[in-house]
Amino acid sequence: MPKLKTHSGAAKRFKKTGTGKIVRGQTKTRHILTSKSPKVKRKLGKSLLVSDGDYAKVARMIPYA
Repeated sequence: MPKLKTHSGAAKRFKKTGTGKIVRGQTKTRHILTSKSPKVKRKLGKSLLVSDGDYAKVARMIPYA
């Protein structure tokens, strides 16, 4: 069986936790931040877990993470 290639774009966006869950950043944090409240900007700085529906697809892209 050949080695699997990691999707380089996914490797920059996702990482695995110690228990095997996959963590992602949040969207809407790059620009037009003046119209967002400080509370929203604080919340957007946190990381979230990848949803159950997307987990298999993301896990395939980062096989060795």
